[in-house]
This record gives sequence, C-alpha cells and structure tokens, in this order.
Amino acid sequence: MTPEHHVQATRSDRLRQVTVAIGAALAIVGAAWGAGAFGGTPIAEASGGALAADATLLAPAQPAFGIWSVIYAGLAVFAVYQALPGRATDPRLRAVTWPVLASMVLNAAWIGTVQAGWLWVSVIVIIVLVAVLASIAVTLLRIPPSSWKDRLTTDVTVGLYLGWVSVATAANIAATGRNSLGAAPDDGTALAILVLVAVAAVAVAFAVLMRGRPALVVATGIAMAWGLAWIAAARGEGDPQSLTVMWAAGLAAVAAFCAPFAVFDFARDRAPRPPAPGRPVR
Repeated sequence: MTPEHHVQATRSDRLRQVTVAIGAALAIVGAAWGAGAFGGTPIAEASGGALAADATLLAPAQPAFGIWSVIYAGLAVFAVYQALPGRATDPRLRAVTWPVLASMVLNAAWIGTVQAGWLWVSVIVIIVLVAVLASIAVTLLRIPPSSWKDRLTTDVTVGLYLGWVSVATAANIAATGRNSLGAAPDDGTALAILVLVAVAAVAVAFAVLMRGRPALVVATGIAMAWGLAWIAAARGEGDPQSLTVMWAAGLAAVAAFCAPFAVFDFARDRAPRPPAPGRPVR
C-alpha cells in the first residue's frame, strides 16, 4: 500500500473529485460543440476562416486537428481516474486536478472567443492555457507518479495537451497577426521560419527540462512533432505553398520528435554502481 492510502480522505477531497469529474464532462462537451462536432461552425470556418489550413504559412493541414480526439479521450479518462475512491488522497492528483480542470475551461473559452471573432482575445487565452499546462508539467516533475496508471492517465495526457497547444499557439498568433494586418496568406516567409525555429527550440527545452518523466516528455515531443509535420504537409501540397517553410517545419518536427530520445541517451542521470563485494569504498 502506498503512503497516501493511509491518509483519510477529507470532505474537500471528495468535493474536488466530484467537481472535477462533472466540470471535465461539461468542458469537453462544450469544447466539442463549439468546435462544430454537433453541427455548429467548425473552427476552420470561424472568424472568417482566419484559422483555416490555407490562412497562413503556419497553419497545419486539417487532419492535424484529429489529435484533439485523443486529448479529449485522455482528459475524460483522467477525470474518471481522479474520481476513483482510492485516488482521493493521492498527493499528485491533489496538486494537479484543479489546474487540469482550469485548462479545460480555458480551452472551451478559447473556442468561444474564436467563434465570436475575438482573435486577439483568443491569443491571450491560449497563452494563459500554455502557461497553465506548463505549470502542471512542473508539478508532475516535482511529484513522482504512484503507478503506471498515473503515468498513462496524467503524464501522457498532459504531455499531448501541452505539446499540441504549444504549436497551436504559434499558428494562432500568426493567424491573428495576418488577419489584423490584412496580409496575404503567403506573406512573411522569413518570419514563419523564425517562428518554426523558436518552436523547435521550445521542444528541445521541454525535452531537457522534463527528461525525468519519460511518459510526459515523449508525449509532449510527439504532439509537437505531429503539429509541425502537418504544417510541413500543408505547405508542401496545399495553399499557400512554400517549400522553404515546408522544409523548416519538417526539420522542426524531426527535432521535436528526436529530442526526448536524445536526452534519454545523453543526459540521463545515472546512479553510481555499488562497490563489488570485498572492494573498499573510496
């Protein structure tokens, strides 16, 4: 039995579990509805198509957004997992469940601002969302998981969420800037490349900083690579076409995917080996 199982669950623990479970369900359904899953306006068509796949050089191709199905499924599983009676006093879940719920509310708010055409407000919301997810990742680094179930439901879900939203933030800012300036979709090649270099650098930084939690860091890298690869695909085959941006996005995707595995090989902390029997300790 783990130490937290000896701690008596409090009333606030049970309230937290129920509130997060219900809130997560409402936030997921609300986000899906706002994104057009139940017949509403899809995000790609909202705000005059400012976030469509052909709106900017940094817009991912439409299939990229399929990752939301995986993220929403992970959040739903997390909501159920944290509500289990045995998880009420888990110190890790005590620390992250409220912030995870806040991230879901922020995601729903972001969809609402885009649907309303408030693009600059949507930029503020998505930046706050990334900050919340990054703070959750810091907490997950600080408090070790209690089991593989915790890694799967918490680390993997948060990693995918953080990685995808990090790439989406760059696309969101690019779309908002182009829309405000009235620029053509294919304007700003040099700036797009600089942004992709910055996103790749963020992916490498995540890998280095989070290398102590393999499930978290690999999920983050995969999600970032996924988004960047679909930017490359969109620029290679769709409009606006730019082979330069395609190569930059492709290389950034490779960096995001490889970085977590590179830090495992070369930056992993290794515990000192115990001395052999009979050998003195120096």
